[in-house]
Amino acid sequence: MDLQDAQNWLNEVLNEVSIQFQKMPGSAIFLRYVKSSYQNDPVRSAVELFLFLFAVRYLLAPKYSTQRKSYVTLSEEVCPPSAVGFVNLMCKQEIDELVDEWTPEPLVAPQTSFEEAENEKRPVIVGPTGPKSKLFSNGRTVTNLASYNFYNLVANETLKEKAIQTLRTYGVGPCGPPGFYGTQDVHMKTEADIASYLGVPACIVYAQAFSTISSVIPAFSKRGDVIVADKAVNYSIRKGIQISRSTVRWYEHNDMEDLQRVLENVIKEQGKKELTRRFIITEGMFENVGDVVDLPQVIQLKLRYKFRLILDETWSFGVLGRSGRGVTEQQNVNASQIDMIIGSLAGPLCAGGGFCAGSDEIVEHQRISAAAYTFSAALPAMLATTASEALLMLQTNSEMLNHLRENIKAMWAQLDPRSDWVHCTSSVDNPIMLLALKPEVVASKKLSRADQEQLLQDVVDETLANGVLITRLKSMPRAIHATPKDVGWEPQPALKVCMTTGLSRKETERAGIVIRHAITKVVNRRK
Repeated sequence: MDLQDAQNWLNEVLNEVSIQFQKMPGSAIFLRYVKSSYQNDPVRSAVELFLFLFAVRYLLAPKYSTQRKSYVTLSEEVCPPSAVGFVNLMCKQEIDELVDEWTPEPLVAPQTSFEEAENEKRPVIVGPTGPKSKLFSNGRTVTNLASYNFYNLVANETLKEKAIQTLRTYGVGPCGPPGFYGTQDVHMKTEADIASYLGVPACIVYAQAFSTISSVIPAFSKRGDVIVADKAVNYSIRKGIQISRSTVRWYEHNDMEDLQRVLENVIKEQGKKELTRRFIITEGMFENVGDVVDLPQVIQLKLRYKFRLILDETWSFGVLGRSGRGVTEQQNVNASQIDMIIGSLAGPLCAGGGFCAGSDEIVEHQRISAAAYTFSAALPAMLATTASEALLMLQTNSEMLNHLRENIKAMWAQLDPRSDWVHCTSSVDNPIMLLALKPEVVASKKLSRADQEQLLQDVVDETLANGVLITRLKSMPRAIHATPKDVGWEPQPALKVCMTTGLSRKETERAGIVIRHAITKVVNRRK
């Protein structure tokens, strides 16, 4: 067959195919579509032809075999010499060798000798926590200044009766997340009570105090957003910042000039970039230092540089202000000027859980975006009722706050001006007094951080031996293989003395004298 015959045969075949194709229903429509769509775009025709052929090849390809063994078979039998090292068979001998050689990575760093000694001497309380507590080790009753029972609500019979009634009505817990069937009428009442108490439109209640702020932050701030935070913020805030994966800029503790400098730098950095969300995060009353934020100045800077403000009032809510509304009331700031107010119901109110208050949009966004709210069981009903009743007491009984502040003044009078060795870093209205060694004492005795921790622990032991239970300010332990850069800012070692209205003024003064004498005795013993 020569070339001319081959061409004639090919033409006949194509004509036959064309005739048969035209007999198919819809062939004319398809040809018209192809001619009108692809007459000026041959590249597109080639790409779609390739995709069509690929789809046909994929559909006609054989299924993947799930029976093929691609794993190592384990055997309990002892390996014969000829079988050792065979690639698809591991005998008992080889298994034992691998198990013996494997060392799991530790989950936490090993305890130091100081931590071991502290755990061995850790006091254990028998019965309910109160201003007078009984020790398990020797049965002694000591003055308890190591708990957050500021208003002695643990012993309040009205709260107990309310909690028992709620328990009998609703049971122990809702056993479900709030967004499913965990929300009950008492939760809605507590949210309304807190919002009304603070003077904001809405509030959302979480089941855990610690995870409230660490869940609120990543619900709003994401990768690429900017967070400007105080270096002294507490551990739960730091975890929330870490989870958010946002860009973080730190400013010196409570330094408004440094905050302004950082905000200006952020504005310059973001000037030519795409618009992002920007937040300032600080505490109302700082857990690690005890002092109070300059809220009016922070709000002024937030408005000037167009940042949102997240304020953690875990330790100031229920304590500061004329009626305990927090730092906003103490410094005459309208709560609506703050985008998010976070607080705890587990501290001064002796209930449980936490809350975030703000606008309706802020609150509703968290109901579907905050991990601790969406994926955790709701707060037990009796704790929600306890929180509402405790708020009512603060609003109607101003004597509670007055009594607490009188005891704080009495303790201050015994410690800060009279002691030659320590000074109080806390605010004068803070019921948690943090007593740190004076800089001149640290310098004269050449005390390292570890030396200060040991000295203060000796003070804790000495005060307990004299009938007063206090504790130390403790930071979170370092992660394994953490470098000083990873650790960042660390709080100064300090004693922690917690006031309570369960003691009279004279009892508070006597406890202060015991603490002061114990400090003097331990420091003088150190050469």
